[in-house]
Amino acid sequence: MLSLKLPQLLQVHQVFWEDGIMSGYRRPTSSALDCVLSSFQMTNETVNIWTHFVPTWYFLWRLLALAGGPGFRAEPYHWPLLVFLLPACLYPFASCCAHTFSSMSPRARHICYFLDYGALSLYSLGCAFPYAAYSMPASWLHGRLHQFFVPAAALNSFLCTGLSCYSRFLELESPGLSKVLRTAAFAYPFLFDNLPLFYRLGLCWGRGHSCGQEVLSTSHGYHLFCALLTGFLFASHLPERLAPGRFDYIGHSHQLFHICAVLGTHFQLEAVLADMGSRRAWLATQEPALGLAGTVATLVLAVAGNLLIIAAFTASLLRAPGTCPLLQGGPLEGGTQAKQQ
Repeated sequence: MLSLKLPQLLQVHQVFWEDGIMSGYRRPTSSALDCVLSSFQMTNETVNIWTHFVPTWYFLWRLLALAGGPGFRAEPYHWPLLVFLLPACLYPFASCCAHTFSSMSPRARHICYFLDYGALSLYSLGCAFPYAAYSMPASWLHGRLHQFFVPAAALNSFLCTGLSCYSRFLELESPGLSKVLRTAAFAYPFLFDNLPLFYRLGLCWGRGHSCGQEVLSTSHGYHLFCALLTGFLFASHLPERLAPGRFDYIGHSHQLFHICAVLGTHFQLEAVLADMGSRRAWLATQEPALGLAGTVATLVLAVAGNLLIIAAFTASLLRAPGTCPLLQGGPLEGGTQAKQQ
């Protein structure tokens, strides 16, 4: 009878460590099977894996349920929503895979997170499609920002992938700069994508429902709150920084970060659906900013560009000598072990 032995876990002094996480580390040279088995073992990555594996299937179910509706795919008005849902399914799946297989080797760890960052960048682009189609303020329609909103978001995705991948090369020598670059890489696309919502929020502040089609739904508010909480958790490493070792397995910031990100995407979907419904009669009289050809071209170029950026950083990583500190699987001499995800 075949018996599978769960992988041995390591302590903080045996591996590169996360700020405030003292135990539950997997061996940094695990096999692919060990990585998969570790998802059924309590490690400091287990909750990270499952908090994005399960939502992947939730968003895929939402995509299939909407796309399978009568006449849904045949109507161009719905296409931006479907474009948004594709990367909404991709980014939690890429994150789940990154957290599962990142302990195969130091190189594999970095490559896994390169792909994770690329998926997040495409998600930031995916958000721009429904916002341009359904959420633009009336005074912005057909203006220069509206016309270039999606192409600019595609360029932002290149910046996001490039900066976040580059930040991994700095995390040992300059951990503070690495964290700043990675935070900025994802904060900037979020701020850009949500410009229409911020403008509508300011326009309707204190006016309630008297501002007509510009009013934001409750789901928009929940989405923005979850996004801000997600950013705070990513940057602060709370609560584990206040009580190192107390939240190694359950409750550390990256797990809460995952949960808030998924909740934010859920509320974002509900907010987009609300805008689609409430503004449809008004938007029916307007020409779309980006037709089918423009949508397909933007997506193809964005995917290709992000993959090329990831390939360039991967090639640089593969050319690095094995003695490079970035590729060491054990603790650094001198005690400088500042690995930040």
